[in-house]
Amino acid sequence: DIVNDGEMSKPSYATYIKDRLAGFGGESNSFVYQDVAEFPKMAERVFNDPGRSRRKTPGCNAEISVSDREAVVSDTENLIAATDGADVAGRFLTGASPGVISLFFANTHYPDFETYIFAIADAMRYEYEAVTNAGIMLQLDCPDLGMGRHIQYADLDLPEFRKRAELHVEALNHALANVPKDMVRIHLCWGNYEGPHHCDVPLADVIDIAFKANVSGISFEAANPRHAHEYTVFDDVKVPDDVVLIPGVLESKSNFIEHPDLIAQRIVRIAERVGREQVVAGTDCGYGTWVGQAAVEPEIVWAKFAAMADGARRASDILWR
Repeated sequence: DIVNDGEMSKPSYATYIKDRLAGFGGESNSFVYQDVAEFPKMAERVFNDPGRSRRKTPGCNAEISVSDREAVVSDTENLIAATDGADVAGRFLTGASPGVISLFFANTHYPDFETYIFAIADAMRYEYEAVTNAGIMLQLDCPDLGMGRHIQYADLDLPEFRKRAELHVEALNHALANVPKDMVRIHLCWGNYEGPHHCDVPLADVIDIAFKANVSGISFEAANPRHAHEYTVFDDVKVPDDVVLIPGVLESKSNFIEHPDLIAQRIVRIAERVGREQVVAGTDCGYGTWVGQAAVEPEIVWAKFAAMADGARRASDILWR
């Protein structure tokens, strides 16, 4: 298994940076979810959830700089201490990408968006390098490349969105200038919330942009009903030789425990298209994205993980028989 710390030090996967970077204050505007907005009853259910309705994010209202250099050091030390001597194949810590930070924290300080996102990238370099210098794999969360299309950038057409997404990846690569490629991967997703998701941008429209990131792995949703069919994208898309795919084989918003044979099928059908050495089983997304908001009961999460391990063993038996 490849394990992490469950983001135990963070209130969420993205907004934690307000406690580590200076330059953020006040409140950002609320967001409209294009898919949910079409279904008023669903919107009421989603946005009346206390874990979501009480969330407020600040905006960028001053120059961005690192204000807390110790938090990420504590994260690395805690993960190393917790896993030393454990039978694990690897360990990783998650971090917010410049792009996802720009989604949640509106800019009122910098003269334009490009200046803003590169200022974020410069400030986040410290955290990224601290993680990898400790010998820990870094996973950068990039829902901006998927979810951003139907929420913050819903007013853009597809070519305009792709251009914006490419800028996000340029900023990401700028922030990773001193990080070895084999020490970082990204997570591409369309929003870890229960909703229609019928406005999600197709994987085929963004995967080429994701491949421009200077990373060695791409994690993405591949189990939920809106994206489970997209493994066929890899009939036509060539995966770079130095990139590993980490498809989600567990749904992160359902209390169903996937059957190990289904998990094996999901792994095998991608491995048959891209090569068995270029696939690692993962989850669609996290199971505690925000404090106070969890779709799956923790005891069931562990059972789902056990099913994933069993399914991965069955897939290996098929692929290496």
